[in-house]
Amino acid sequence: MRSSFDFSPYRRSTIGFDRLFEFLESAGREQADNYPPYDIEKLSDDRYRITLAVAGFGENDIDITARQNMLVVTGRKAENRSRDGNFVHVGIATRAFERRFELADFVRVEDARMQDGLLSVELVREIPEAMRPRKIGINGRSPATLESEPAVAEAQPQSETEGQRQAA
Repeated sequence: MRSSFDFSPYRRSTIGFDRLFEFLESAGREQADNYPPYDIEKLSDDRYRITLAVAGFGENDIDITARQNMLVVTGRKAENRSRDGNFVHVGIATRAFERRFELADFVRVEDARMQDGLLSVELVREIPEAMRPRKIGINGRSPATLESEPAVAEAQPQSETEGQRQAA
């Protein structure tokens, strides 16, 4: 038996986590449907792969849709197996399915391939330049000036008479 959690007390004391609580609440309400089975791999810090076992489906039977923060994989196969008694056992599932994956911000689908009954969807997280962390200079100085300032002293050009006095 599944227990139900009430996250409303936590909503009052958090800022910006509304989507997280909505996701947890919806995950608790959804019935567990494990078809088709899938794996999620983390290939690197910014690359992921979702692999679905879709035996019996062809490339034309599967539709992949990427929406904002959502990846939807849908499979529909026209029933073309003969039901006239030729089958002794039918165990390969060809039922229609829809599998949804919640994506983080700035994650996009890069590629999708099908091989040996496995559908692999490659995902990449690309943070826009405006959202990346950057150093801020103080008093209008650029960060490059701040980093190189100790190595290069700001020297004022000396007049020729001062240079000549120091040489003498």
